[in-house]
Amino acid sequence: MDNLLTDRQFWVNYWESKTGLSVNIPANYLFHKELTTIVQTQKVRTAIELGGFPGYYAVFLKKYLKLDVTLLDYFVHQPVTNELLKANNLKESDIHSIETDLFNHKETQQYDLVLSCGLIEHFNDTTDIIQRHIDFVKPGGTLFITLPNFKAINGWFQKSFDRANYDKHNISCMDPALLADICKKAGLEVIQSKYFGHFSIWLENEKQRSTGIKLLKKSLWLAGKVFTKILPFNSRQLSPYIILEARKQK
Repeated sequence: MDNLLTDRQFWVNYWESKTGLSVNIPANYLFHKELTTIVQTQKVRTAIELGGFPGYYAVFLKKYLKLDVTLLDYFVHQPVTNELLKANNLKESDIHSIETDLFNHKETQQYDLVLSCGLIEHFNDTTDIIQRHIDFVKPGGTLFITLPNFKAINGWFQKSFDRANYDKHNISCMDPALLADICKKAGLEVIQSKYFGHFSIWLENEKQRSTGIKLLKKSLWLAGKVFTKILPFNSRQLSPYIILEARKQK
C-alpha cells in the first residue's frame, strides 16, 4: 500500500485555497509552553520544522526563542514564507528553507529539536515517518510531534461534514500509546505522549460551508468550551490534539 495519503498537488491546491497566511505569530501560540520548556531546559540552539510550510512554528522558534531554524517541506512557495517573515519583523535570511521530498532527501545535518505539527497522520506507515524524524535528531536532542485527534468529537465532525479531508488522515496513528511504543523501540526516551487540549473543532475553508453547517459547528464549539471550562481535562473523547515528546540517547 502506498505510504502517502496525499501528494504534492494536494498541498499545492490546499495552500492556494488559503488566504491571510501572513499572520503575526503571538507569543502564546499553540504548544508555546511545551516548546519553550524544551528549549530552555535542553539548551536548544538549532531546530528543524518538517512539513511545516509556510513556517508558523519555525517563525515562533526564531521570533521568541531565538533559535537557528530550518523549514523543510516538499512544497515551499518562498514569497508566502517571506511575507510571513515580514509580518513578524523577521528577515528572509532568518529561516533556512529546504524544498524537498522527505523520502528522497539525504540530510547530513542533525538538530537539537526536530518538530512537526500535523504531518505524520498523512502517511500510512507511522513507524517509517517517525523514524525519518528521528534521523534528523542529534544525540541528546528532542523530537516533538503534534497531530490532530480525529478519534474525538472533532473527528466525527470532520468525517460527517468534510469526508474528503478526513480520508487524507491515518486515523489509526492517533494513539498516544502507539506513538510512545514506536519511539521506545527506536531507542528514544519518551517524555510524554498524550491527548492535549480540552476541546475544539474546526473545518477547512469554513467560509465556503453552508450556513447550517457553520451554525452547527458554532453550537458544538460553544457547548464543548463551556463543558470543558467547568471540567477541564484531556481525554480521547474531547481533546483536539495529541502531542509526543521524546529524547534521543547521547
